[in-house]
Amino acid sequence: MIIAIDGPAGAGKSTIARSLARRLGATYIDTGAMYRAVALWALRAGIPLDDMHKLEQLARAAHIEFAGDVIRLNGEDVTAEIRRPEVTDAASKVSIVPGVRRAMRAEQRRIGAENSVVMEGRDIGTVVFPQAQVKIYLDADPHVRAGRRAKETGAAVDRVEREIAERDTRDRSRREAPLIQAPDAEYIDSTGLTPDQVEEAILKIIRKRTSN
Repeated sequence: MIIAIDGPAGAGKSTIARSLARRLGATYIDTGAMYRAVALWALRAGIPLDDMHKLEQLARAAHIEFAGDVIRLNGEDVTAEIRRPEVTDAASKVSIVPGVRRAMRAEQRRIGAENSVVMEGRDIGTVVFPQAQVKIYLDADPHVRAGRRAKETGAAVDRVEREIAERDTRDRSRREAPLIQAPDAEYIDSTGLTPDQVEEAILKIIRKRTSN
């Protein structure tokens, strides 16, 4: 079974997807972490973020593993490093490179072919797994999303809000797999909901979709 959760930054996708995967006994895949890992490697290697050819080569060579909440890049635990602000910013630029997206898409499909997964990102239900049994588009008010992300990172809310607005624009306007809601995805606004309430709403959708 494939459960695809798409939506903008700060909507709560990671928290919900991780918890759902535990409850369902599925593998949780944070696709954003995959792009962050490639971005981290690019920064370390000094590769310009507009060098599409080298970034694609890097993405194809990257060996990214998920072990519970641990993310490894070429065997190294990079779970904390990929959450640094400069890596977050670099990841949003790396993720618009078509060759990088193709490389990551192939890896995501490989994982989904071998396991039941809860996969979250920007284009899971539209591009990576258009045949997913359950598709969710998780959204929230931009100010609320900024507040959540600021709490995670310790950054100022107004700064994070500007960064999220820029990220939203890049995600929605890129030519390769832009952030959009799949026609058959269920829309959930998490603005006034607790994580438990969002999770229950998604579980209800899962039961309905899978029973049919």
